[in-house]
Amino acid sequence: MKFKLLLLFLFVHSIVYAQTSRPNIIVFLVDDMGWQDTSVPFWTEQTPLNKRHHTPNMERLAKAGMKFTSAYATPVCTPTRTSMLTGMNASRHGVTNWTSPWPNDNTDAKDDQFDPAPWNINGLSPVPGIPNTIYATPFPQILKEHGYFTIHVGKAHWASMGTPGSSPYNMGFMVNIAGHSAGHPQSYYGKENYGNIQGKASAQAVPDLSSYHGTDTFLTEALTLEAIKTLEAPIRNKQPFYLNMAHYAVHTPIQADHRFFQKYIDAGLDTIEARYASLVEGMDKSLGDIMNYLKSMKVDQNTVIIFMSDNGGLSLTPHRTAPAHTQNLPLRAGKGSVYEGGIRVPMIVSWPALIKPGTVTDQYVIIDDFFPTILSLAGIKKYEMVQQIDGISMVPIFANPSYSDTSRALIWHYPNKWNNQAGPGINYYSAIRKGSWKMVYSMRDGKKELYNLKNDIGENHDLASFYPSKTNELYDLLFSRLKENKAPMMVMKK
Repeated sequence: MKFKLLLLFLFVHSIVYAQTSRPNIIVFLVDDMGWQDTSVPFWTEQTPLNKRHHTPNMERLAKAGMKFTSAYATPVCTPTRTSMLTGMNASRHGVTNWTSPWPNDNTDAKDDQFDPAPWNINGLSPVPGIPNTIYATPFPQILKEHGYFTIHVGKAHWASMGTPGSSPYNMGFMVNIAGHSAGHPQSYYGKENYGNIQGKASAQAVPDLSSYHGTDTFLTEALTLEAIKTLEAPIRNKQPFYLNMAHYAVHTPIQADHRFFQKYIDAGLDTIEARYASLVEGMDKSLGDIMNYLKSMKVDQNTVIIFMSDNGGLSLTPHRTAPAHTQNLPLRAGKGSVYEGGIRVPMIVSWPALIKPGTVTDQYVIIDDFFPTILSLAGIKKYEMVQQIDGISMVPIFANPSYSDTSRALIWHYPNKWNNQAGPGINYYSAIRKGSWKMVYSMRDGKKELYNLKNDIGENHDLASFYPSKTNELYDLLFSRLKENKAPMMVMKK
């Protein structure tokens, strides 16, 4: 099996570099977008939720490339973003919850049973010796060292203020627009200066966009316009570029993008859901604008676009008006949970040089895989890094949508209390998937649940009592990995 995989990798590698050299790479990362928040169905059928949304450019990207129906992130944002830049699983890098803009500020909610786990509350650091951080080499730094023009636009949220990781420039980016320590925008509205109001500015005020202050330009549009401007120089100079297009949308505050809002009101959605749908469509327009620009500059054939969300969809009231945990159906739960609704996310990859149009793969992948994949796409074989990575390259999947590996185990670890609102799979849970089997473990009461995702994507039928040996096998494997990775664990109160 390993020999066949090696031959496949060498074959793919030869195809890639026979057809193109040093492709441009764009990661288009959306915040809090659920698996169902799109007109592109990622399930076996189109659902009413798919019909609610209008994302023609996601449809266009899927027709041009490959749709991943079993792509995974982590339950919340900063762990995903850290795993993406480092290739490390969250259980290994220890940034298991979202980081506060303020240094040394533990974002875990208080709990009667547990004291907080010793997780890395200050986030990711490219510099050693910074307290409460994980020291690692971000892949943009490696790309930069190998001749790529590296650009960050939008949300960063890798580390707390005052630490090296809070600045994209320290992560290897040559250009930074609007990336800082905050995890959401103070405002999406140019009329409100994106939160930069004199005397009222907060840590969430979006920086770097003063030329749009006082205008009607929605934040998503401003970021897109600035991103396109940054691409002009590397394209003119024929220098390969990496663009980290990390939108603040569709994170709260759920504010209407008035370019699209009324159509959803006319369709019968309530005000908050119409606002949310307009945020989604504004994000989709950004994707289309960037794709159009690449085509106009005749670089679209040599550009890889990777579309993904950083965690499952937000489905907790009062931010959304439908009953809690229904916006992600048929998936169970939502953001903050290790059930599928919190970790399974939309993902599409387009690259004309290798990926056949309109293909679909059900091979499960995880955000950890971005690090080795992107460096492989860039043709970088030798590089220095300080961390041990958990991800594996997805390039063989790009070449073969029927690629299948059921021997790999994916794990999620959330030894944190996200909020005080009780919800399924939220607060103090871990999980493991191997093949179609998934085991969910509650650290609060020791309960083990077993699901067969092939037959039960909604995780409605707990099979632990029917398959105790499989349940215990996955439990043992999970905790073996957690121990190996020195994963942070919460502490029982005395």
